Amino acid sequence: MRRSLAVLLLMLAALPAGAARAQTVAVLQGLDKTTARVSRFDAPVDQPVRFGRLTITVRACVKHPPEEEPESAAFVQIDEMRQGERSAVVSQRVFSGWMFASSPALSALENPIYDIGVLDCKSAAAASPGSGSPGK
Repeated sequence: MRRSLAVLLLMLAALPAGAARAQTVAVLQGLDKTTARVSRFDAPVDQPVRFGRLTITVRACVKHPPEEEPESAAFVQIDEMRQGERSAVVSQRVFSGWMFASSPALSALENPIYDIGVLDCKSAAAASPGSGSPGK
């Protein structure tokens, strides 16, 4: 995982001035299929947020500049909290990879209860003050 982040950072550093830029907050959308509830929330890079039984950690978020074709992508790790033996909570990694806003089916979380997708990437200054973990 660290190697892929290092490769991404090297690629970003080598890009021309108008190319994709790293952002500090990913805007995600989650769907709870059992309740049909859709939630939109901000996930700061390297800070875990909760959505139902999922813990979502965005490791990188990049966005094309406004003068280019719109595209945002985030490297996301998703862990599901499950009841283990003797009532212990067990964390299991259910997704680790890049998600793309323009092609959500290209790299998607395959889960019977939840759908998670990337909508956008933005800087922390552009993040709305009331957004964050949906607190489900």
